[in-house]
Amino acid sequence: MTIPTGAVTVPDVVREIAGDALITPAWSNELGGRTFRLDPVGPVGTVGSPDGTARSAAQRGAAFVKWAPRTDRAAAEGIDLADEAARMQWAERYTPVPHVLEVGADEDAEWLATVAIEASSAVDPRWLADPETAARAIGSGLRALHDALPVDECPWTWSIADRMAVAETRATRGHPADGWSVEARARLLDAPDHDRLVVCHGDACAPNTLLADDGSWAAHVDLGALGIADRWADLAVATYSLGWNYGPGHDHLVYEAYGIDEDPDRVAYYRLLWDLG
Repeated sequence: MTIPTGAVTVPDVVREIAGDALITPAWSNELGGRTFRLDPVGPVGTVGSPDGTARSAAQRGAAFVKWAPRTDRAAAEGIDLADEAARMQWAERYTPVPHVLEVGADEDAEWLATVAIEASSAVDPRWLADPETAARAIGSGLRALHDALPVDECPWTWSIADRMAVAETRATRGHPADGWSVEARARLLDAPDHDRLVVCHGDACAPNTLLADDGSWAAHVDLGALGIADRWADLAVATYSLGWNYGPGHDHLVYEAYGIDEDPDRVAYYRLLWDLG
């Protein structure tokens, strides 16, 4: 994901959901998806659609709308905002995640509106300048998530087999990951034993952890791949993303805050799975 720097077209459905709210582009991705922040311009409750109905997400205060076009590549990547909404609604009973306001779709796109959590992403400029605090929050946040979500009640998985099947599907549709090969697949078939099965976030990259003003973990966002897996599936990716966002040298802070020693073999395996799947 990237923060848009130029002009961004706002889809009609986002304008409809926003009503009179101020619309600010927040994120975009390589699949053409866009996320917008909605901020009421008057007292909460005065914003709404022209017919006076209460559809507007902004009536509940600040909100975000994730919009994703329907494309073959998005389908191959498994983009399904209704499915993500279901995961968030389930997880909300146990841990801080965005509250779902609306989810919908038409022949061209799908969208998901959620209440804004008043906290900042771990890649906000403030935390990019303080990577030690961000790394610790990412570690403590993952531990809190893994401890809170009940494995026995989770209806989704994020297993190695599931992820390899997705990678195979992407490859057959012409979107193979870099390095996908018979050799790489053979390495993935030699999976390590599970350390501890938890309900994983599924995309524990730094931007998906939110921090409170005091630098503590506040919430998680973007739970479209949430499901049962070994905890190292999350930990390997979380620490992987530190290098992309903050530079090297911070992995140990995530492990310390989580309360675990690094497992190089599992880290290497799950990073390879991430790269190829």
